Amino acid sequence: MLHGVIFGISNLLNLFSFLIILRIFLTWIPNVNWNAQPWSTLRAVVDPYLEIFRRIVPPFANLDFSPIIALLVLQLIANLIIYLLLMVR
Repeated sequence: MLHGVIFGISNLLNLFSFLIILRIFLTWIPNVNWNAQPWSTLRAVVDPYLEIFRRIVPPFANLDFSPIIALLVLQLIANLIIYLLLMVR
């Protein structure tokens, strides 16, 4: 049972990481209509998390490094949750 929970949490966090990376790549495409589906849903899901880091990490030379920090923190949280769940066992 615990392995199923760990697997599920791991998959959700991996999916969220993938969505962040997709959001990053889509910002490089100038013709993306962010108000159309599915892009508006992607923004609604990912941007609240990224905004936390955008407030902390200012742009440097017009480059936004906050998604990199956000991905690193997400990975750290994922590893910590999995570690704690394995320790409870």
